[in-house]
Amino acid sequence: MLILGLETSCDETGVALYDTERGLLADALFSQVDIHVEYGGVVPELASRDHIRKTLPLVEEVLAQAGCDAAAIDGVAYTAGPGLVGALMVGATLARALAWGWGVPALGVHHMEGHLLAPMLEDEHPEYPFVALLVSGGHTQLVRVDGIGQYRILGESLDDAAGEAFDKAAKMLGLPYPGGPHIARLARQGTPGRFTFPRPMVNRPGLDFSFSGLKTYTLNTVADCREARELSEQDKCDIALAFEEAVVATLVIKCRRALRQEALDTLVIAGGVSANHKLREQLATALSREGGRVFYPAPRFCTDNGAMIAYAGAQRLQAGQLDEVAAPVRPRWPMEELPPLVAVGAG
Repeated sequence: MLILGLETSCDETGVALYDTERGLLADALFSQVDIHVEYGGVVPELASRDHIRKTLPLVEEVLAQAGCDAAAIDGVAYTAGPGLVGALMVGATLARALAWGWGVPALGVHHMEGHLLAPMLEDEHPEYPFVALLVSGGHTQLVRVDGIGQYRILGESLDDAAGEAFDKAAKMLGLPYPGGPHIARLARQGTPGRFTFPRPMVNRPGLDFSFSGLKTYTLNTVADCREARELSEQDKCDIALAFEEAVVATLVIKCRRALRQEALDTLVIAGGVSANHKLREQLATALSREGGRVFYPAPRFCTDNGAMIAYAGAQRLQAGQLDEVAAPVRPRWPMEELPPLVAVGAG
């Protein structure tokens, strides 16, 4: 089954072709970072307009890459939520129009299910059940995964997501959007131990996260440095290191706690923050001591992309799921509302 996947939930336009027998055939991605950087964050109207300009040309590019004719496509998957409503509507409208024109089914995919399943695109991938940490600009969640559509939220952020906290900390340091890569770059030049930031909510039971207090602590540290003297480049590096260490330590502690709670030894990490090298190193070290394993998507599939949507859509379309006539996009969409995957013909 050959599935075209479209991702337009926020500020990246992703298109991919996935074949259930041959795997990923082609993918293309356009990032809007250069458009939004001068505003310090995503401007929803600009994001929607750029998706309108870029999505169809990327579809044509992916078909050409794969040497594939539209007549060979068996279904179209697109991101139906969560995300920016205007951006979601662009992808949904185009996907349904293409599906109708080609006479094939369309299916709206949950954006975070796409991230969660992205490691399945790799040759070496996890087996169910496992615990997943979904960590991005909009979400920080720990999820028990027993199969596709069999999800139980174990914990989530009560305020800012980890990626959002990276963006806000970067803005305090005068760094461009998106903040995660710039914080990580400065942190490599930081002085270990000069600043120690709190690890939020690790001393209380449970698996929820909170990063708003860490954001405030960063702001106060920046203000203290400016009060003593002009904020230097080394100050920025030292603050970036302390911030990154606090976020990474918090995520590692909660992941280990979730695995122990669920009596599992396999962890999946997906979403933009999963590309952070320090997070990968510390999780690998921590889990290896406890006999656990951690799986990630390939770096290019950590951020939003069409391949994850094509894969997730392929699994559900192959099982016979498809859109209702008036399927809406859903800017807010709890993942636990997704139906479990039931193969065609299953009782």
